[in-house]
Amino acid sequence: MSTAASAKNGTWRNWGGNVAARPAREVTPASVDELAAAVRKAAEDGLKVKAVGTGHSFTSIAATDGVLIRPQLLTGFRNIDRDAMTVTVEAGTPLKRLNMALAREGLSLTNMGDIMEQTVSGATSTGTHGTGRESGSIAAQIRGLELVTADGSVLSCSEKENPEVFAAARIGLGALGVVTAITFAVEPVFLLTAREEPMSFDKVTSAFDELWAENEHFEFYWFPHTGSTNTKRNNRSAGPEKPVPQLQGWIEDEFLSNGVFQVAQWVGRAAPGTIPSIARISSKALSARTYTDIPYKVFTSPRRVRFVEMEYAVPREAVVETLRELKTMIERSGLKVSFPVEVRTAPADDITLSTASGRDSAYIAVHMVKGTPYQAYFTAAERIFTAHEGRPHWGKVHTRDAEYFAGVYPRFGEFTALRDRLDPDRRFQNDYLRRVLGA
Repeated sequence: MSTAASAKNGTWRNWGGNVAARPAREVTPASVDELAAAVRKAAEDGLKVKAVGTGHSFTSIAATDGVLIRPQLLTGFRNIDRDAMTVTVEAGTPLKRLNMALAREGLSLTNMGDIMEQTVSGATSTGTHGTGRESGSIAAQIRGLELVTADGSVLSCSEKENPEVFAAARIGLGALGVVTAITFAVEPVFLLTAREEPMSFDKVTSAFDELWAENEHFEFYWFPHTGSTNTKRNNRSAGPEKPVPQLQGWIEDEFLSNGVFQVAQWVGRAAPGTIPSIARISSKALSARTYTDIPYKVFTSPRRVRFVEMEYAVPREAVVETLRELKTMIERSGLKVSFPVEVRTAPADDITLSTASGRDSAYIAVHMVKGTPYQAYFTAAERIFTAHEGRPHWGKVHTRDAEYFAGVYPRFGEFTALRDRLDPDRRFQNDYLRRVLGA
Protein backbone atom coordinates (compact mmCIF):
# COMPACT_ATOMS: atom_id res chain seq x y z
CA MET A 1 0.00 0.00 0.00
CA SER A 2 2.12 2.86 -1.22
CA THR A 3 -0.07 5.83 -0.30
CA ALA A 4 -1.43 4.61 3.00
CA ALA A 5 -0.17 3.22 6.24
CA SER A 6 0.91 -0.40 6.20
CA ALA A 7 0.35 -3.39 8.47
CA LYS A 8 2.88 -6.22 8.50
CA ASN A 9 3.00 -9.06 11.06
CA GLY A 10 0.32 -7.28 13.07
CA THR A 11 2.34 -4.06 13.23
CA TRP A 12 0.68 -0.88 12.01
CA ARG A 13 2.89 1.91 10.60
CA ASN A 14 2.01 5.43 9.51
CA TRP A 15 2.72 6.99 6.09
CA GLY A 16 5.80 8.89 7.30
CA GLY A 17 7.28 5.71 8.82
CA ASN A 18 7.94 7.40 12.18
CA VAL A 19 5.10 5.75 14.19
CA ALA A 20 4.43 2.03 14.73
CA ALA A 21 1.87 0.18 16.86
CA ARG A 22 0.87 -3.42 17.58
CA PRO A 23 -2.90 -3.57 18.16
CA ALA A 24 -4.39 -6.54 20.00
CA ARG A 25 -6.83 -6.89 17.11
CA GLU A 26 -8.02 -5.13 13.97
CA VAL A 27 -11.64 -4.72 12.94
CA THR A 28 -12.93 -3.63 9.52
CA PRO A 29 -16.65 -2.96 10.09
CA ALA A 30 -18.99 -2.89 7.08
CA SER A 31 -21.73 -0.90 8.82
CA VAL A 32 -22.30 1.52 11.69
CA ASP A 33 -23.96 -1.33 13.64
CA GLU A 34 -20.87 -3.51 13.24
CA LEU A 35 -18.67 -0.61 14.39
CA ALA A 36 -20.87 0.01 17.45
CA ALA A 37 -20.71 -3.72 18.28
CA ALA A 38 -16.88 -3.62 17.99
CA VAL A 39 -16.74 -0.71 20.47
CA ARG A 40 -19.01 -2.55 22.94
CA LYS A 41 -16.97 -5.76 22.60
CA ALA A 42 -13.74 -3.80 23.23
CA ALA A 43 -15.29 -2.43 26.45
CA GLU A 44 -16.19 -5.99 27.57
CA ASP A 45 -12.61 -7.08 26.91
CA GLY A 46 -11.14 -4.01 28.64
CA LEU A 47 -9.44 -2.79 25.46
CA LYS A 48 -8.94 0.74 24.16
CA VAL A 49 -10.28 1.66 20.69
CA LYS A 50 -8.74 3.78 17.93
CA ALA A 51 -9.93 4.37 14.39
CA VAL A 52 -7.24 4.88 11.77
CA GLY A 53 -7.46 6.39 8.28
CA THR A 54 -4.56 6.26 5.84
CA GLY A 55 -1.96 7.03 8.50
CA HIS A 56 -1.07 10.47 7.15
CA SER A 57 -0.56 11.86 10.67
CA PHE A 58 3.02 12.14 11.88
CA THR A 59 1.94 11.97 15.53
CA SER A 60 0.85 8.76 17.26
CA ILE A 61 -2.76 10.06 17.37
CA ALA A 62 -4.08 6.80 15.85
CA ALA A 63 -1.71 4.34 17.54
CA THR A 64 -3.15 1.76 19.92
CA ASP A 65 -2.34 -1.58 21.55
CA GLY A 66 -6.09 -2.23 21.78
CA VAL A 67 -8.64 -2.47 18.96
CA LEU A 68 -7.71 -0.77 15.70
CA ILE A 69 -10.75 0.14 13.59
CA ARG A 70 -10.10 0.32 9.86
CA PRO A 71 -12.81 2.24 8.00
CA GLN A 72 -12.20 1.19 4.39
CA LEU A 73 -15.61 -0.52 4.07
CA LEU A 74 -17.40 2.57 5.45
CA THR A 75 -17.11 4.57 2.24
CA GLY A 76 -19.29 6.30 -0.31
CA PHE A 77 -22.16 8.77 -0.45
CA ARG A 78 -25.18 8.51 1.81
CA ASN A 79 -27.02 11.52 0.51
CA ILE A 80 -26.78 14.58 -1.75
CA ASP A 81 -29.19 17.36 -0.78
CA ARG A 82 -29.26 19.94 -3.57
CA ASP A 83 -31.71 22.18 -1.70
CA ALA A 84 -29.53 22.44 1.40
CA MET A 85 -26.36 22.15 -0.75
CA THR A 86 -24.89 19.44 1.47
CA VAL A 87 -23.48 15.99 0.88
CA THR A 88 -23.25 13.23 3.49
CA VAL A 89 -20.47 10.65 3.14
CA GLU A 90 -19.28 7.65 5.14
CA ALA A 91 -16.27 8.39 7.33
CA GLY A 92 -13.81 6.12 5.53
CA THR A 93 -14.29 7.79 2.14
CA PRO A 94 -10.95 9.06 0.81
CA LEU A 95 -10.87 12.79 -0.01
CA LYS A 96 -9.81 11.82 -3.54
CA ARG A 97 -13.01 9.82 -4.07
CA LEU A 98 -15.11 12.58 -2.51
CA ASN A 99 -13.58 15.27 -4.75
CA MET A 100 -13.91 13.23 -7.95
CA ALA A 101 -17.47 12.11 -7.19
CA LEU A 102 -18.54 15.67 -6.32
CA ALA A 103 -17.06 16.96 -9.59
CA ARG A 104 -19.12 14.37 -11.51
CA GLU A 105 -22.20 15.73 -9.73
CA GLY A 106 -21.23 19.31 -10.65
CA LEU A 107 -20.35 20.10 -7.02
CA SER A 108 -17.25 20.97 -4.99
CA LEU A 109 -15.98 21.75 -1.52
CA THR A 110 -15.09 25.44 -1.16
CA ASN A 111 -11.53 24.81 0.02
CA MET A 112 -9.25 21.83 0.57
CA GLY A 113 -5.71 20.84 1.54
CA ASP A 114 -2.97 19.96 -0.93
CA ILE A 115 -3.07 16.19 -0.37
CA MET A 116 -6.17 14.05 -0.96
CA GLU A 117 -5.04 10.56 0.09
CA GLN A 118 -6.59 10.89 3.58
CA THR A 119 -10.02 9.67 4.65
CA VAL A 120 -12.58 12.42 5.30
CA SER A 121 -12.73 11.55 9.01
CA GLY A 122 -8.96 11.37 9.46
CA ALA A 123 -8.43 14.67 7.66
CA THR A 124 -11.11 16.56 9.58
CA SER A 125 -10.42 15.02 13.01
CA THR A 126 -6.85 16.33 12.90
CA GLY A 127 -7.70 19.76 11.44
CA THR A 128 -6.33 19.35 7.90
CA HIS A 129 -6.54 22.61 5.96
CA GLY A 130 -5.50 24.39 2.80
CA THR A 131 -5.04 28.13 2.53
CA GLY A 132 -7.74 30.77 2.36
CA ARG A 133 -8.55 34.39 3.09
CA GLU A 134 -12.22 33.72 3.87
CA SER A 135 -12.60 29.94 3.55
CA GLY A 136 -11.38 27.74 6.38
CA SER A 137 -10.23 24.17 6.98
CA ILE A 138 -12.05 21.08 5.71
CA ALA A 139 -13.63 20.71 9.19
CA ALA A 140 -14.98 24.29 8.98
CA GLN A 141 -17.11 23.10 6.03
CA ILE A 142 -18.83 20.38 8.10
CA ARG A 143 -22.58 20.83 8.68
CA GLY A 144 -23.29 17.57 10.50
CA LEU A 145 -21.52 14.60 12.09
CA GLU A 146 -22.46 11.11 13.23
CA LEU A 147 -20.28 9.27 15.73
CA VAL A 148 -20.28 6.09 17.79
CA THR A 149 -19.57 7.03 21.40
CA ALA A 150 -17.88 5.01 24.15
CA ASP A 151 -21.03 3.08 25.18
CA GLY A 152 -21.65 1.98 21.58
CA SER A 153 -24.52 4.42 20.97
CA VAL A 154 -24.77 6.49 17.78
CA LEU A 155 -24.86 10.26 18.28
CA SER A 156 -25.73 12.84 15.61
CA CYS A 157 -24.75 16.47 15.93
CA SER A 158 -25.07 19.74 14.03
CA GLU A 159 -25.56 23.43 14.86
CA LYS A 160 -29.13 22.55 15.96
CA GLU A 161 -28.70 19.01 17.30
CA ASN A 162 -26.24 18.50 20.18
CA PRO A 163 -24.53 21.81 19.31
CA GLU A 164 -21.95 21.51 22.11
CA VAL A 165 -20.78 18.19 20.63
CA PHE A 166 -20.77 19.72 17.14
CA ALA A 167 -18.55 22.59 18.34
CA ALA A 168 -15.88 20.11 19.44
CA ALA A 169 -16.31 16.93 17.37
CA ARG A 170 -15.57 18.51 13.98
CA ILE A 171 -11.91 18.40 15.08
CA GLY A 172 -12.30 15.74 17.74
CA LEU A 173 -8.84 14.08 17.65
CA GLY A 174 -10.59 10.72 17.94
CA ALA A 175 -11.14 11.53 21.64
CA LEU A 176 -14.95 11.83 21.65
CA GLY A 177 -15.96 8.79 19.61
CA VAL A 178 -15.49 7.12 16.23
CA VAL A 179 -16.83 9.32 13.43
CA THR A 180 -19.06 7.28 11.08
CA ALA A 181 -20.46 9.90 8.69
CA ILE A 182 -19.87 13.56 7.82
CA THR A 183 -22.16 16.09 6.16
CA PHE A 184 -20.27 18.76 4.22
CA ALA A 185 -21.47 22.06 2.79
CA VAL A 186 -20.87 22.05 -0.98
CA GLU A 187 -21.37 24.50 -3.81
CA PRO A 188 -21.73 24.29 -7.59
CA VAL A 189 -18.36 23.40 -9.11
CA PHE A 190 -16.34 26.47 -10.08
CA LEU A 191 -13.08 27.32 -11.82
CA LEU A 192 -9.90 28.55 -10.19
CA THR A 193 -7.06 30.28 -11.94
CA ALA A 194 -3.71 29.40 -10.38
CA ARG A 195 -0.80 31.76 -10.80
CA GLU A 196 2.49 30.29 -9.66
CA GLU A 197 5.64 32.38 -9.75
CA PRO A 198 8.99 32.78 -8.03
CA MET A 199 9.41 35.76 -5.69
CA SER A 200 12.23 36.79 -3.36
CA PHE A 201 11.85 36.05 0.36
CA ASP A 202 12.23 39.76 1.16
CA LYS A 203 9.54 40.76 -1.31
CA VAL A 204 7.01 38.13 -0.24
CA THR A 205 7.45 38.93 3.46
CA SER A 206 7.32 42.72 3.03
CA ALA A 207 4.21 42.44 0.78
CA PHE A 208 2.57 39.59 2.69
CA ASP A 209 -0.46 41.56 3.91
CA GLU A 210 -1.27 42.78 0.39
CA LEU A 211 -0.74 39.36 -1.18
CA TRP A 212 -3.05 37.86 1.45
CA ALA A 213 -5.71 40.57 1.00
CA GLU A 214 -5.68 40.52 -2.82
CA ASN A 215 -6.07 36.74 -3.25
CA GLU A 216 -8.71 34.25 -2.18
CA HIS A 217 -6.03 31.60 -1.64
CA PHE A 218 -2.41 32.62 -1.22
CA GLU A 219 0.51 30.42 -0.19
CA PHE A 220 4.23 30.21 -0.73
CA TYR A 221 7.21 27.92 -0.26
CA TRP A 222 10.53 29.28 0.94
CA PHE A 223 13.69 27.33 0.17
CA PRO A 224 16.04 27.46 3.20
CA HIS A 225 19.65 28.56 2.43
CA THR A 226 18.27 30.80 -0.34
CA GLY A 227 16.46 34.11 -0.64
CA SER A 228 13.93 32.51 -2.99
CA THR A 229 10.29 31.50 -2.68
CA ASN A 230 7.67 30.03 -4.97
CA THR A 231 4.28 31.74 -4.62
CA LYS A 232 0.85 30.39 -5.52
CA ARG A 233 -2.29 32.49 -5.90
CA ASN A 234 -5.62 30.75 -6.56
CA ASN A 235 -8.64 32.89 -7.43
CA ARG A 236 -12.08 32.16 -8.83
CA SER A 237 -12.35 32.55 -12.55
CA ALA A 238 -15.10 32.91 -15.16
CA GLY A 239 -13.03 30.64 -17.40
CA PRO A 240 -12.46 29.26 -19.89
CA GLU A 241 -10.88 26.09 -18.51
CA LYS A 242 -7.20 25.98 -19.36
CA PRO A 243 -5.62 23.02 -17.58
CA VAL A 244 -1.88 22.39 -17.48
CA PRO A 245 -1.09 20.40 -20.67
CA GLN A 246 -0.53 16.72 -19.86
CA LEU A 247 3.16 16.55 -20.75
CA GLN A 248 3.97 19.85 -19.07
CA GLY A 249 2.01 18.71 -16.00
CA TRP A 250 3.98 15.47 -15.87
CA ILE A 251 7.31 17.30 -16.20
CA GLU A 252 6.46 19.90 -13.53
CA ASP A 253 4.36 17.92 -11.06
CA GLU A 254 5.87 14.45 -11.39
CA PHE A 255 9.37 14.77 -12.82
CA LEU A 256 10.49 18.01 -11.11
CA SER A 257 8.27 18.18 -8.00
CA ASN A 258 8.52 14.46 -7.20
CA GLY A 259 11.20 12.70 -9.28
CA VAL A 260 14.09 15.17 -9.38
CA PHE A 261 13.12 16.40 -5.91
CA GLN A 262 13.40 12.82 -4.59
CA VAL A 263 16.86 12.41 -6.12
CA ALA A 264 17.90 15.77 -4.63
CA GLN A 265 16.70 14.54 -1.22
CA TRP A 266 18.74 11.32 -1.57
CA VAL A 267 21.86 13.29 -2.51
CA GLY A 268 21.28 15.71 0.38
CA ARG A 269 20.84 12.83 2.79
CA ALA A 270 24.07 11.16 1.66
CA ALA A 271 26.05 14.42 1.54
CA PRO A 272 24.44 17.13 3.72
CA GLY A 273 27.13 19.63 2.67
CA THR A 274 25.59 19.75 -0.82
CA ILE A 275 22.15 20.85 0.46
CA PRO A 276 22.58 24.64 0.13
CA SER A 277 23.70 24.25 -3.51
CA ILE A 278 20.83 21.85 -4.23
CA ALA A 279 18.41 24.31 -2.59
CA ARG A 280 19.58 27.11 -4.89
CA ILE A 281 19.05 24.89 -7.95
CA SER A 282 15.68 23.57 -6.68
CA SER A 283 14.38 27.07 -6.00
CA LYS A 284 14.96 27.95 -9.65
CA ALA A 285 13.70 24.65 -11.17
CA LEU A 286 10.00 25.54 -11.26
CA SER A 287 9.19 28.42 -13.58
CA ALA A 288 6.13 30.68 -13.51
CA ARG A 289 2.89 29.23 -14.87
CA THR A 290 -0.81 30.07 -14.98
CA TYR A 291 -3.65 27.60 -15.49
CA THR A 292 -7.41 27.36 -14.89
CA ASP A 293 -9.20 24.21 -13.74
CA ILE A 294 -11.78 22.81 -11.32
CA PRO A 295 -10.89 23.16 -7.61
CA TYR A 296 -9.43 19.78 -6.69
CA LYS A 297 -7.14 19.86 -9.73
CA VAL A 298 -5.77 23.21 -8.59
CA PHE A 299 -5.69 22.81 -4.80
CA THR A 300 -4.21 19.30 -4.66
CA SER A 301 -1.03 17.77 -6.02
CA PRO A 302 0.68 14.39 -5.75
CA ARG A 303 3.20 13.99 -2.90
CA ARG A 304 5.40 10.98 -3.59
CA VAL A 305 8.48 12.02 -1.63
CA ARG A 306 8.01 10.71 1.93
CA PHE A 307 8.74 13.20 4.67
CA VAL A 308 8.16 14.06 8.33
CA GLU A 309 6.49 17.38 9.12
CA MET A 310 5.90 19.89 11.91
CA GLU A 311 3.38 22.69 11.38
CA TYR A 312 2.28 25.47 13.71
CA ALA A 313 -0.50 28.04 13.41
CA VAL A 314 0.54 31.47 14.65
CA PRO A 315 -1.64 34.61 14.78
CA ARG A 316 -1.71 35.92 11.20
CA GLU A 317 -0.18 39.25 12.20
CA ALA A 318 2.85 37.42 13.65
CA VAL A 319 3.69 35.31 10.60
CA VAL A 320 6.33 37.54 8.98
CA GLU A 321 8.24 38.08 12.21
CA THR A 322 8.07 34.32 12.95
CA LEU A 323 9.37 33.46 9.48
CA ARG A 324 12.24 35.93 9.69
CA GLU A 325 13.24 34.41 13.04
CA LEU A 326 13.12 30.93 11.48
CA LYS A 327 15.34 32.07 8.58
CA THR A 328 17.87 33.64 10.97
CA MET A 329 17.89 30.51 13.13
CA ILE A 330 18.61 28.23 10.12
CA GLU A 331 21.38 30.53 8.85
CA ARG A 332 23.12 30.67 12.25
CA SER A 333 22.61 27.04 13.28
CA GLY A 334 24.63 25.13 10.74
CA LEU A 335 21.51 23.00 10.06
CA LYS A 336 21.17 21.72 6.49
CA VAL A 337 17.52 21.88 5.45
CA SER A 338 16.66 20.35 2.09
CA PHE A 339 12.85 20.72 2.18
CA PRO A 340 11.00 23.99 1.50
CA VAL A 341 9.06 25.74 4.29
CA GLU A 342 5.35 26.06 3.46
CA VAL A 343 3.28 29.12 4.49
CA ARG A 344 -0.55 29.25 4.35
CA THR A 345 -3.43 31.09 6.09
CA ALA A 346 -6.92 30.48 7.49
CA PRO A 347 -9.64 32.74 8.86
CA ALA A 348 -10.80 32.40 12.47
CA ASP A 349 -13.40 29.66 13.04
CA ASP A 350 -15.64 28.50 15.90
CA ILE A 351 -14.37 24.93 16.37
CA THR A 352 -13.16 24.32 19.94
CA LEU A 353 -9.72 22.85 19.17
CA SER A 354 -9.22 24.15 15.64
CA THR A 355 -5.76 25.65 15.16
CA ALA A 356 -7.67 28.71 13.84
CA SER A 357 -10.19 28.72 16.73
CA GLY A 358 -11.10 32.32 17.47
CA ARG A 359 -8.16 33.87 15.63
CA ASP A 360 -7.05 34.60 12.07
CA SER A 361 -4.12 32.29 11.58
CA ALA A 362 -1.08 31.64 9.43
CA TYR A 363 0.56 28.24 9.16
CA ILE A 364 4.28 27.59 8.92
CA ALA A 365 5.23 24.01 8.07
CA VAL A 366 8.76 22.61 8.28
CA HIS A 367 9.66 19.24 6.75
CA MET A 368 12.52 16.78 6.64
CA VAL A 369 12.79 13.90 4.19
CA LYS A 370 11.88 10.51 5.70
CA GLY A 371 14.89 8.87 7.35
CA THR A 372 16.91 12.03 8.09
CA PRO A 373 17.32 13.20 11.69
CA TYR A 374 14.77 15.98 12.17
CA GLN A 375 14.83 16.55 15.94
CA ALA A 376 17.39 19.39 16.06
CA TYR A 377 15.63 21.38 13.33
CA PHE A 378 12.11 20.79 14.65
CA THR A 379 13.12 21.57 18.24
CA ALA A 380 14.67 24.89 17.23
CA ALA A 381 11.68 25.75 15.01
CA GLU A 382 9.21 24.79 17.75
CA ARG A 383 10.94 27.15 20.18
CA ILE A 384 10.24 30.02 17.77
CA PHE A 385 6.64 28.95 17.08
CA THR A 386 5.70 28.58 20.75
CA ALA A 387 7.16 32.01 21.57
CA HIS A 388 4.36 33.35 19.33
CA GLU A 389 1.65 31.26 21.07
CA GLY A 390 1.70 28.83 18.16
CA ARG A 391 -0.76 25.96 18.01
CA PRO A 392 0.63 22.76 16.45
CA HIS A 393 -1.31 20.79 13.84
CA TRP A 394 -2.77 17.79 15.72
CA GLY A 395 -1.48 15.33 13.13
CA LYS A 396 2.06 16.67 12.83
CA VAL A 397 5.16 16.33 15.00
CA HIS A 398 5.20 18.47 18.16
CA THR A 399 6.14 18.12 21.83
CA ARG A 400 3.34 20.17 23.47
CA ASP A 401 1.12 18.90 26.30
CA ALA A 402 -2.25 19.64 27.93
CA GLU A 403 -0.81 22.38 30.14
CA TYR A 404 0.48 24.26 27.07
CA PHE A 405 -2.81 23.81 25.17
CA ALA A 406 -4.85 25.12 28.10
CA GLY A 407 -2.88 28.34 27.65
CA VAL A 408 -3.23 28.76 23.87
CA TYR A 409 -6.82 27.47 23.44
CA PRO A 410 -9.35 29.62 25.34
CA ARG A 411 -11.97 26.84 25.06
CA PHE A 412 -9.68 23.94 26.00
CA GLY A 413 -11.62 23.22 29.21
CA GLU A 414 -14.86 23.04 27.20
CA PHE A 415 -13.39 20.19 25.13
CA THR A 416 -12.03 18.21 28.08
CA ALA A 417 -15.35 18.58 29.98
CA LEU A 418 -17.22 17.19 26.96
CA ARG A 419 -14.74 14.33 26.76
CA ASP A 420 -15.37 13.55 30.45
CA ARG A 421 -19.08 13.31 29.63
CA LEU A 422 -18.82 11.28 26.41
CA ASP A 423 -15.89 9.04 27.32
CA PRO A 424 -15.61 8.91 31.13
CA ASP A 425 -13.73 5.57 31.07
CA ARG A 426 -11.31 6.79 28.36
CA ARG A 427 -12.22 4.05 25.90
CA PHE A 428 -10.64 6.15 23.12
CA GLN A 429 -7.52 7.08 25.10
CA ASN A 430 -3.97 6.47 23.91
CA ASP A 431 -0.56 7.86 24.87
CA TYR A 432 -0.90 10.82 22.52
CA LEU A 433 -4.29 11.89 23.86
CA ARG A 434 -3.08 11.44 27.42
CA ARG A 435 -0.29 13.91 26.67
CA VAL A 436 -2.29 16.54 24.73
CA LEU A 437 -5.58 16.40 26.66
CA GLY A 438 -4.42 15.26 30.11
CA ALA A 439 -5.35 12.04 31.86
